[in-house]
Amino acid sequence: MPYALDLLRTLRRVPGLEVHLVMTQGAKRVLVEEASETVESVEALAHRVHRSSDLGAPIASGSFRTMGMVVVPCSATTLAKVAHGLADNLLTRAAYVTLKERRRLVLVPREAPLPLPSLEAMLKAAQAGATILPAAPGFYHKPRTIDDLLAFLTQRILDLFGLDYERAPRWGEGVELELD
Repeated sequence: MPYALDLLRTLRRVPGLEVHLVMTQGAKRVLVEEASETVESVEALAHRVHRSSDLGAPIASGSFRTMGMVVVPCSATTLAKVAHGLADNLLTRAAYVTLKERRRLVLVPREAPLPLPSLEAMLKAAQAGATILPAAPGFYHKPRTIDDLLAFLTQRILDLFGLDYERAPRWGEGVELELD
C-alpha cells in the first residue's frame, strides 16, 4: 500500500492531471495492515472516487477518455481477472476497457514468490497489452529511506505514462557509481 500512497501523492502534484480512484474491499483491508492512513484520507488524494461496485461509473466506458490506468498494488486475484477479461467489479471493468481501447495499463504485483498461475496470468495480461511492473525498486540511486525506494517505483510509473515530473534520480543522473 505504501507504493499506492506515494503514487497518489505524486499524481496529485502533476499539473493538469485528474486522478480517479477505485479501492476494492481487499485494498481497504491491506490499507489497515500496511499504512497509518484511513480510507477517507486516501480518497482525499484523488479528484474523483468511485465505488468498486459501481459498474456505471464513467471509467467503465471506453468513451470516457483517459491516459490509462495503474493497479497498485495488484493482487494475484485482480491480475488473474484482468488477464482473462473478467470484469466483475469497477476495477476489473476499467482495466478491461483500458485494454480494449488500447490505452496504457500498468499492473504492479507485489506478491512473492510467484506461483505458476500468477506467472501465466502476467504473460496473458502482457500479451493483451498490459505492462507488468513488479514492485521491485532498484538500488543504483543509493536509497537512504523507504521514501527513496517508493520514489523509484513511482518514477517508473510516471515514465510509462510520459508524465514529466521528477520523483527519483535516473540512471547516470546525479548518481555516482563505483565499479570494480
